[in-house]
Amino acid sequence: MDAALPPLMVSSGFLPTGPLLESLTYISSEVISMDKLPFVQIKNVSTMIRRIKLLSSLYEEIQETNSPLPPSSILCLTELFSVIRRVKHLIQACKEGSALWNLVQTEIISNQFHVIVTEMGRALDILPLSLLNLTADTKEQVELLHKQAKRVELYVDTREIQRREELLQVMASNNEKNSKNKGFIDFRKLKEIFSSIGLRSSFDYDQEITNLEAEAEKQAGTGGLIVVSNINNLISLVSLSKSMIFSNEETEKTHRDLTPHSASLRHQVHSSSSQSMVFNVPDEFRCPISLDLIRDPVIVASGQTYDRNSIAQWINSGHHTCPKTGQRLIHMALIPNYALKSLIHQWCQENNIPVSEPTSSSSSSLERSNSKRKLCEKAIDHISATKKAVDAVKMTAEFLVGKLATGSLDIQRQAAYELRLLAKTGMDNRRLIAEAGAIPFLVTLLHSPDPRIQENAVTALLNLSIFDNNKILIMAAGAIDSIIDVLLSGKTTEARENAAAAIFSLSIIDDYKVMIGARPRAIPALVRLLGEGSTAGKRDAATALFNLAVYNVNKASVVVAGAVPLLVDLLMDDKAGITDDALAVLVLLLGCSEGVEEIRKSRVLVPLLIDLLRFGSPKGKENSITLLLGLCKDGGEDVARRLLIIPRSIPSLQSLAAEGSLKSRRKAEALLRLLNRCCSQSRNPVE
Repeated sequence: MDAALPPLMVSSGFLPTGPLLESLTYISSEVISMDKLPFVQIKNVSTMIRRIKLLSSLYEEIQETNSPLPPSSILCLTELFSVIRRVKHLIQACKEGSALWNLVQTEIISNQFHVIVTEMGRALDILPLSLLNLTADTKEQVELLHKQAKRVELYVDTREIQRREELLQVMASNNEKNSKNKGFIDFRKLKEIFSSIGLRSSFDYDQEITNLEAEAEKQAGTGGLIVVSNINNLISLVSLSKSMIFSNEETEKTHRDLTPHSASLRHQVHSSSSQSMVFNVPDEFRCPISLDLIRDPVIVASGQTYDRNSIAQWINSGHHTCPKTGQRLIHMALIPNYALKSLIHQWCQENNIPVSEPTSSSSSSLERSNSKRKLCEKAIDHISATKKAVDAVKMTAEFLVGKLATGSLDIQRQAAYELRLLAKTGMDNRRLIAEAGAIPFLVTLLHSPDPRIQENAVTALLNLSIFDNNKILIMAAGAIDSIIDVLLSGKTTEARENAAAAIFSLSIIDDYKVMIGARPRAIPALVRLLGEGSTAGKRDAATALFNLAVYNVNKASVVVAGAVPLLVDLLMDDKAGITDDALAVLVLLLGCSEGVEEIRKSRVLVPLLIDLLRFGSPKGKENSITLLLGLCKDGGEDVARRLLIIPRSIPSLQSLAAEGSLKSRRKAEALLRLLNRCCSQSRNPVE
């Protein structure tokens, strides 16, 4: 093996130096020009950027000399390109991810930076500086960088460790079961910690919650329940901290927004116990009308929650609008918010506040008895969980469907939006909405001239389709052609993307894969979104195409529609973040001759797959080796030769054969044997 590798490395077809140097210069400039560096890992990030800036002068001078390069220098530059790509991804992850989660994971992220610097040093080991026509200053800089990279030690910022320990201490004190201070959080300390990592405004807190939710979704499949639980705890902490830290501003805004009548109404309904006033009640537990602790939370048609007594007095006074938003209420039903009620009762228990609702003396004993009984009931997570709530949802759904059928454009828009929200959570809700007859009316509204009505209708159908029986009803209503129309020419981007997601959901049923694939416009429309959509739209299109391509007849249609070049492009699109989805579709397309032929035409795919063998996810590595093996078999000698001239291909395959999953190891070994036969035919065996 050792004797076989040098001839492979010195092959004249090794790699064009021009494109390589251009790529190095471009990706280095991307890293160097990054602004708004993250507050967490700031030293590791800035030091890494400085190293890459020093290396950029090396590439520029090599480009200027325009002379042939020794093979070892080409190999070094190729490795440096892979290293800098990883640097870019890691810094972007620190910038765009959750600052709190990065703080919790600070040692792990610091180690990732350390590993990358070590690999940079290994790449520079084989750079023959004496053979390159470089200025003395550049040589000295590179030599110094090489020495530093070889002896670099792991750096973990002690200030970040201290901030993390302070954060964990605050969380631990809040979770101590026997502590008298349970539930009392030091929000001043939290504000200080959050500010130190860049969370300083209400918008920052909202963005952090979004980033944590994305991290929880990402970790759900790999991180385990404990990791996801920890992230959810952080989400709750940030949400509560936001309401407490910015409570004064929000309270003032609420006072300004309320009408004079609602201000007087606050005075009428103000009946909080003196004990509750001692505690700083979280904003989410306050009624927007009385600004007092909610005792009996109910949801009105606008989606806002109020205390039942307060909102009932508001409505009985002749008002038909939401006090907080000013939005007209399309119905006057008050739907119990059991989830919030459970949380409020829990908070009251922890802070020794009476949980019984204010009542007259004649019925106070009965109410206390009922309150005690309710506290012993299991917490209810959804409004459909009781018979009373089911009846309320059923009544609301029937009312909204009636508005879809007979209302004006404004009323239809509002009704479709309400159904969209109602169908977003809970299988019972989705069943009840379908039973109320909503699906045929929603299908009709897909052709509405109003962009928002169309968007709300297709999104409502998407949410309803999550319930399997509704898939049958949606297809029976003839919705698929209308959904494809929205996918092709929807009036908003969100409508088009949700149409793709609806096709994905419907195509989970095997018979519908056939029916949808038989529509001549369906697959081309998905491929078009794959090229033009946002990140979420591209993911929806890719997953829908994957579902459809499971059925063999659809594979050729996906290829003919031009999906292969777009899927390959997505492998290079760091921002899209759907590498694994694109790989999965490409693997399926290997199942037809048209797919194999089209994939083999790509000149950039093989190097990308080799990189993914090294740095991809476990699933990405498995799909990458499946693609390489499929492309090299049965007439794929040209692909095999392209694979052999890439110096990192054999080590990557050997590493996968030794350390990959069982399937990956088998396929890597099979590909190595195939490449060995290819080399034997050219008297250059590789083992």
